[in-house]
Parts: sequence; C-alpha cells; structure tokens
Amino acid sequence: MSLTIKSAAETEFDLLTLGECMVRLSPPGHQRIELTPVFEAYAGGGEYNVSYALARYGLRTGWVSRLVDNPLGAFIRNHARASGMDLSEVKWVPYDGLGRDDRVGLNFTEVGIGVRPSVTMYDRGHSAASHMTPADVDWTRLFGRRGARWFHTGGIFAALSDSCAETTRTAMAAARAAGTVVSYDLNFRSKLWTSEQATAVTRGLMPFIDVLIGNEEDFQKSLGLRVEGTDERLRTLPVESYKKMAARLFESYPHLKAVGTTLREVVSGCVNNWSAILAMEGTVYESRRFEGLEVEDRIGGGDGFCSGLIYGLLNGCPARECVDLGAAHGALLQSTRGDTSMVTLEEVRHVLKGGGARIQR
Repeated sequence: MSLTIKSAAETEFDLLTLGECMVRLSPPGHQRIELTPVFEAYAGGGEYNVSYALARYGLRTGWVSRLVDNPLGAFIRNHARASGMDLSEVKWVPYDGLGRDDRVGLNFTEVGIGVRPSVTMYDRGHSAASHMTPADVDWTRLFGRRGARWFHTGGIFAALSDSCAETTRTAMAAARAAGTVVSYDLNFRSKLWTSEQATAVTRGLMPFIDVLIGNEEDFQKSLGLRVEGTDERLRTLPVESYKKMAARLFESYPHLKAVGTTLREVVSGCVNNWSAILAMEGTVYESRRFEGLEVEDRIGGGDGFCSGLIYGLLNGCPARECVDLGAAHGALLQSTRGDTSMVTLEEVRHVLKGGGARIQR
C-alpha cells in the first residue's frame, strides 16, 4: 500500500510534531559532568528536532507541546523561531517561581570518546510537557481546520506520563481521522519506562500508525520483536534479520505503509558504522553504509534519519532515495554538537551524489 498524502494547498502545515523539548547542558568537548566548570546549552527533544530540521529544509512545520513561561521556556522559543518553526499550538503555563507545579526539563549529556560511551542524565521530573493532557489542544480543529499533511510523535513523549500516553493516542486518532499521515518513532528509553510498559502502550497506538521508525533495540523493547542474530550489546546487526523482522511487522499490522530502521554499530565513542533500511510496498531498501563514520556528537542521529526520510516521502521521492536522504542527514547531523540539525538540504544532496569532505572554496 502506498502513502496517500494531502496536497500542500489544502493544509496549513506540511508537518506537525508533538513532544517535549528540554534544555540540554553538556561539558565542552568530552569532559565529565561532575568536574566541568562550564556547560554548553542546547535545545532539543525527539519530535521537536524533526520539526526543527524540516523547517530548515523550507517546509511549513509546527511543534505542539506545553512550556513554562520563564527564561528557559524563552530559550527554547528563541531557538525554535530561528528555524522558522510555528509555535502557535504550544500551551504556555505560568511559572510558580520554584518549578513545583511546572518546569522546563533538563538533560545533562556527556559526549563519549574511545571506550567511554555518551551518557545522558535526565532532570525532567514534573516538567510542563509531562503534565500535558488531551484537553490542552483542540485536535479536531488543528487537524480538521488548520490541517497538516504529516503528523509525527514518538515513544519518548508517550513515556513521560499516563496523560502523555493518552494525549499521544488522542492526537494520533484525530490526525488519522483527518487523513493526515502519522509516523511514530519508537525511541525506547529505559530511564523513562520499562519494556513491559512501553510494549503495552505501543501496541495500543499501532492502529493509528502509517510509518513506524526505530533503531536496533526499539523494536525489541517496545514491541517485543526479537531480531535474530543480534547479541545483547548489539555489536553486529545482520540486515537480513531486520528484513525478516519488518516482514513480521507487516503481517501483524497490515495497515502499516512503511517501516524505517537505523543501524548503528558502535566501534568506539567517536567512530560508528551507520546505515538504515526502509521496508515499503513489499520491498526492503538499504541505504548507503557509512563505514567508520566519525562522530562529533551522536545525540539526535535518529531524529536526523526521521527528518530526511519524512522529507523524501512527503515529496514523493523513490523509496531508495528516501532511505538515503534519512541516512545521509543522520550522518551529517552527528558531525555537529547539540541535538538539532545544523544541516542544509544542499549538504545532504552533496553526500547523496557521492561528495566527500574535501574543502569547499
């Protein structure tokens, strides 16, 4: 089954996303959190990152969330506005002076190197986004009157609270009822919920999903689908086994239109083998394999893949080009610090054409 995508003329948005954005604090370079005297500050969150990246591509994107009206909320707003992203559906709530009722979540991240992996430490409890409920947005008005061609959300937001899981379901159902394509990034995070919790929620969301996206462990932890031939540490990722897993997904959920998977083999904290596959219309397409990819910062690589893939599908590109767009964007995104994309569509096209890193003058 092929995707049926609304025309740009009948919608206000090319893409809408739903999720949390946090302020990320990282020591410079590869320093440790406990010893650094300085932190770099970035805005970032799975679904937010996708809207940000595609706004930079020139698409009409919007992000739906709940934020505190204080300087940290303004930090996120200013960052989003720099990309041209629409924030008109963000619910702003007052700050009580302490963050006892609502706050902006923080994310402390060390960027790994060598045998030391990147590490994320969350400080996001009681965040404004985690208190979001279905009633915070008039979803029928949003998808019916304003209109969107594509809606994207994922497992990080759904994991924040029971009300966020319910909000995710309500939004996805409204989007699907309005004829909007729905994509969902499984994005399993063991610090947010257990595999059992993730599986219970995700299976309830599956009827609303057109395009399902994940990485090496997401399908196992969020849907209970074991990939044959992988070990516990996911050091080897046999592509044929992922193809079989995709086939099982289509058998269980025949309404799915596409399944995208990133494949990351970690050689060291700063060198990865990176690629992706896309299963669609009975065929599995493999992207270019980025062997020995030098990684400046791996955070956000999966969101980069989502962004490139969605861009290709929205623009009617051939499936093979779509998966290559996703893999190339993800690879380029990991060449810069921070969660959000600093990549242009021209740079992605350059990589797709086989262009290398020779200096451009």
